[in-house]
Amino acid sequence: MIRIVTLARLAQLKDAARTASEQARQTSGGANEAFGRHVRELWNVTDRAERAEATTTEVGALLSGALAELSDAQQELLRKDIEIRRLREELSRGLREGDAVTVLMHHGEPHAVYASREAAHADTATHGYPADHVWTPCDERPAAAFTWRCEAFTYNPATNAFHRVSRSVPRALDGAA
Repeated sequence: MIRIVTLARLAQLKDAARTASEQARQTSGGANEAFGRHVRELWNVTDRAERAEATTTEVGALLSGALAELSDAQQELLRKDIEIRRLREELSRGLREGDAVTVLMHHGEPHAVYASREAAHADTATHGYPADHVWTPCDERPAAAFTWRCEAFTYNPATNAFHRVSRSVPRALDGAA
């Protein structure tokens, strides 16, 4: 088939081609703008996701530390609870004959009361007394003559009181007692 193209038809085709080209250029520009918006939105979303991931990691580390501290605190509470139960049992059984306490005296004045002599000796180490000090029994000098002195006291139910374990025997003065 042979087709004869006239000048008017050719002008019409050129006009249609120009219109199609312009429409293609506008569509391409719109597509480029939409693509740019999508790329910027993707960039923003990726940035937010990376920041959220970093925050999650930081919060995870903080939570891990908090859980470790919580575990330590729970262990400490458990130890204290056990000690409180022991002390309550000891308190509920009451005092018995022969129960002893040690009074730590500083220059003759009571400083503190301890359940054992070892605990009293350990406390003097916290006050600058040598920890390796060899403790010896006190002589007959007054308690005020000693910087630190430990005195043991035992419970006597007959008097409902604690009495000194080592009582000094009075010396005879010219035949008198």
